[in-house]
Amino acid sequence: MAERPKRRKYRDNPYTLKYIEEKNIYIVSFKDIKGHFQEVEVSKEIYKAFDLFELQDIKELNEYDRHIEHSEIFENNLEVRAKDKPLSLEDEVIRKSTFDELKKAIELLPTVQKSRIKKYYFEDKSEVDIAKEEKVSQKNVSKSLSVAIKNLKEILKNLN
Repeated sequence: MAERPKRRKYRDNPYTLKYIEEKNIYIVSFKDIKGHFQEVEVSKEIYKAFDLFELQDIKELNEYDRHIEHSEIFENNLEVRAKDKPLSLEDEVIRKSTFDELKKAIELLPTVQKSRIKKYYFEDKSEVDIAKEEKVSQKNVSKSLSVAIKNLKEILKNLN
């Protein structure tokens, strides 16, 4: 029997398709109304039609899972789901003070570490790009960034 890929099925899909390669037989199997298992030999065209229906079911299941909203949307829960929520005044002050502390801490790093941190995090350069630019190994840049992060954590801990 030719192995068909296992497909996820909609719970209302009562049938299973089989193809017996040795005998060139197409079979649709299902449980009848009394719960008895039945197998019916069908033509290739009918088999393909059932197969197409099964694929359409899978497509609809995937569409439902990926693209259709599964909860009701009301005005009171739209704000909760908003992507760019406005920060409260307290959060904005904390963010601003933390950013200022971070800038101060970066300035206290050794020159090479400071430069690499700025390139990596603020200029969005990769470790490989920095390594090529500075004519050093990527491993060297990676270690330097790790040490810089460790130093920043220590500096920020001491600032507070």
